[in-house]
Amino acid sequence: MIRPVYLTTFFMLFFIQIGCDENGSREDDQSFPVPTEPETDSGWHWDTTLTETVYYDKVLGMILGSAIGDAMGAPTEMWHRDRIVSQLGYVDSPDAVIREGSPEGPWAYNLPAGGTTDDTRWKYLVTGFMDSQDLTQLSAKDFAKYIIDIYLSEKSDIRQDNTFSPEEVETQVRHMTWLQEWAKVAKPYLDNDIDAYRDAVNRFYGGEMACAGMLYAPGIGAYYPGNPAKAYQESFDLSLFDLGYARDITGLTAAYVAKAMEPEIAIEEIGAITRTVDPEQYFESRLVGRIANRIYEEARQISYDARDAQFDDLQSYRIPKNYPYTKLYYAQTQKAYSLLDDRLQDIPFHAGEIHLINLTALEFCEGDFKKTIEFVVNYGRDNDTVAAVTGAIMGAYLGAKNLPSDWKKIIEKTNKEIVGINLEKIAREITAKAFKGNN
Repeated sequence: MIRPVYLTTFFMLFFIQIGCDENGSREDDQSFPVPTEPETDSGWHWDTTLTETVYYDKVLGMILGSAIGDAMGAPTEMWHRDRIVSQLGYVDSPDAVIREGSPEGPWAYNLPAGGTTDDTRWKYLVTGFMDSQDLTQLSAKDFAKYIIDIYLSEKSDIRQDNTFSPEEVETQVRHMTWLQEWAKVAKPYLDNDIDAYRDAVNRFYGGEMACAGMLYAPGIGAYYPGNPAKAYQESFDLSLFDLGYARDITGLTAAYVAKAMEPEIAIEEIGAITRTVDPEQYFESRLVGRIANRIYEEARQISYDARDAQFDDLQSYRIPKNYPYTKLYYAQTQKAYSLLDDRLQDIPFHAGEIHLINLTALEFCEGDFKKTIEFVVNYGRDNDTVAAVTGAIMGAYLGAKNLPSDWKKIIEKTNKEIVGINLEKIAREITAKAFKGNN
């Protein structure tokens, strides 16, 4: 006699077998289905709707937008916003850069309005590097050598200077010192000295999460319009000086510019690629996940909370001189600033902090170039670098023709005649190198 328990077991196995036969045999080494990894297309495909005229305008917009942000923040770099208000009121136009020359700052004392710092020099430098590259795959070794060669050239100029003038020597020293920290990292990388490179990159500017790659990432992103994944990957590969998730932020910064160059997109689509463009799988990081995306979510929350805040007494706000907007907008901006204050890092040029301020400005100001730059500059902290990044993205999005004409005029003139950087020439060089036609 067959016992009931045996019959039950028999029928269970029978139906399981039928299920397997009907739906295909299961793999021997797994019990549950496993999702297929999504394909990440990081190839270089030209957007066929992007004509050469439109592309050039967006490239020039990126260059001018970045230089405008740099110039607007340069006079008050590292200031607290209270000091900005007491000394200048509301900053709503480029102003004279009344400060000493420095390696990372302006290279001359007291530049006129429109003077820029290393944030614009890096766009100039990376354009020279990209001109020698195969854009399908950039070489990090070539980038390291390029930086070292410029550093050694500036160092040689000092040795060959026979003039008595101390001012001339000081100028040359500033030029050399600017790339000194970078050369210390680039040299062991180029030499394949893993231990020396590890030590150098962990001492770079004190070993903090400096925004190194963000200085040149917008310039790289301009070469890959409409291809944020490709822009990310190439910028990520060249981020030799970044630590941890700062490298992810560098890749995203280039990706934002590439995305911004797509015609007819909404402003919110730019930041939204933080959720989808992830060639290095930061989202899969154990315990932590993708910090850059968490920062993006914080930026959106800050913008939402500031816009939705209720204010009982708008008359109590002391409005700065020159302020051109409503008291409600001022109160909302101050609310956003207060929420940003709660998330400040140990150093103002921390990649995470710059990423947060940049994304908050993009979200809060909803595609208005003037308000976006003013938001960043009047907040303070490392406002020239943040504004240079934000300005590059917004300039690529809007194109040069849609940027404030008075600001453009000042920035182009001062950079060409005083700083020695022809911004329009940089845009022409990028276009000549990168444009692939419409077929």
